[in-house]
Amino acid sequence: MRHNNATNPLGRKSAHRKSMLSNMASSLILHKRIKTTTAKAKALRVFIEPILTKSKEDSTHARRFAFSSLKDKKAVHELFKEVTPKIADRPGGYTRILKLGTRSGDAAEICFIELVDFNTAMLTTKESETAKTTRRSRRGSSKKKNAGADEQETEKNAKAKTAKPKIAKEKKEEPGMEANQAKPEGE
Repeated sequence: MRHNNATNPLGRKSAHRKSMLSNMASSLILHKRIKTTTAKAKALRVFIEPILTKSKEDSTHARRFAFSSLKDKKAVHELFKEVTPKIADRPGGYTRILKLGTRSGDAAEICFIELVDFNTAMLTTKESETAKTTRRSRRGSSKKKNAGADEQETEKNAKAKTAKPKIAKEKKEEPGMEANQAKPEGE
């Protein structure tokens, strides 16, 4: 039974687990996305989200709290400089876990863990989905296809009528050519 066992020890001693999560959190902040096992990603999410929430208030206490957890000056600087302004209006859920399948060596479940506001590919797809407001139906699609074909035919006919007829290019004769043709061969 696992009564009151909230943390996943990940098969490590506490010092090793804390340092591993600290390193992974620093890497996540610096690179915005890391590839790891699903168990580590879930433990990392529990570790990093309170740090991100605390970083919304840019104070000395918040910076010291972040440094005590991350133990990396570059990561703390990146956190307060780039990450915090983007997550300022988000009420929580700063990370996303995307499962990739199993690793071939030991069949461990592999995933990406990323900061939600920094995945540009997903942000652009969401914007394009919200911009698209029309709805397609199966019933009207054949009529639209026929109408589109009719429009193309009428456009072709209109272009053919308005096109200028091709004028045959006349042979340009040089002034000396007429004189040569006029002379009989015998002379």
